[in-house]
Amino acid sequence: MTFQPLTGVRVLDLTSVVVGPVCTGRLAQYGAEVIKLESPEGDLMRGLGGPSPTGEHSGTYLHLNRGKSNICCDLKHPDSLEVLSRLVASCDVIVANMRPQALERLGLDATAIREVAPDKIHCLITGYGTDGPYAGEPTYDSVVQAASGITGLTLARDGRPSYVPMLVCDHIVGEIAAGALLAAIMQRQASGQGASLEIPMFETMANFVLQEHLAQQSFDPPVGPAGDQRLLSPHNQPVETADGWISFTVNTNKQVVAFLNVTGRSDLVDDPRYNSVAARARNVQDWFAIRGAALPQKSTQEWLKVFADADIASKPCHTLETLRHDPHLKAVNLFGRDEHPTEGTTIALRSPIRVDDARLGLPPFAQPKGWETRQVLADLGYAAEKIEDLITSGAATSAR
Repeated sequence: MTFQPLTGVRVLDLTSVVVGPVCTGRLAQYGAEVIKLESPEGDLMRGLGGPSPTGEHSGTYLHLNRGKSNICCDLKHPDSLEVLSRLVASCDVIVANMRPQALERLGLDATAIREVAPDKIHCLITGYGTDGPYAGEPTYDSVVQAASGITGLTLARDGRPSYVPMLVCDHIVGEIAAGALLAAIMQRQASGQGASLEIPMFETMANFVLQEHLAQQSFDPPVGPAGDQRLLSPHNQPVETADGWISFTVNTNKQVVAFLNVTGRSDLVDDPRYNSVAARARNVQDWFAIRGAALPQKSTQEWLKVFADADIASKPCHTLETLRHDPHLKAVNLFGRDEHPTEGTTIALRSPIRVDDARLGLPPFAQPKGWETRQVLADLGYAAEKIEDLITSGAATSAR
């Protein structure tokens, strides 16, 4: 289908790795023209996500950078500064996840840009914002996981801190930044007024953690300890079956009764410790020990059938190898195939979003570095001879 509400919006993408590309990738999916500016060294994620046929495009890079035009410029070269100036002038939105100090040196900070063009939307995604004692410090997803208390959750549950084994902070903050930009674009379309947005990863993720886990300390004075004790229970884990693992959750009284009956614990149905939501909350550790006990009597598939018949939410615990073969994901065609100009056949992940009962289309492939350099420069008004001069001098690089 065609769902392109951001058609006509031009975005200069000065981001790299994950958090920024997630944000600009979402804007591209909604029809924005996104121009990704890369240095000759390239986005670090081209290599970080693992090897590829050419070594130039990790799988992660391919998934996060679809639908963007790629121009490669050496911002240390004096001839590139005019290119940068023209790019900024031509775009409605500027998104960056460089350190604030680096943006200021290049004249790409919000103050410098919006003093000249107050209608521009400038979005800075930072580790720690531009004020406070951590301002300007470097960071990565794993550091933010620790600083925001995510690793503290596993410490409380498991007795040792650990990272979520995916770049969860980058993805969440990138999507939040995209949402903030959509709101700013709506404001600009209504009033002509631009905006300077700042999305700090640390504060954003601390907010996420504390929305759930400030818990009983949300009150003044506190009425109990911090932390949702259900989620922090060491028994809040997938449950072992006769041949693997299963995940399920029971919250309502009806679900709890059904669970106790099908797992052979009907003796507890009327137990005053567990026969209401409030009672289970008071006895959360004991309840979760019962709920989290192994189920060795049946296989995972057998339990899935039992739980489905009892209307209990449950699913198998997929591995990275089995997830791609999930029958639901295959039925809804989450996985497609695409032909990349340098990497050959690749697996493409379509958007899960549906609009007007149709799925969003798949944006074009993630481009090799400098793939559209000549075309972008031409669109900025450079004559063919000047474009060749810029490439020959090293101020710009073209992949074709």
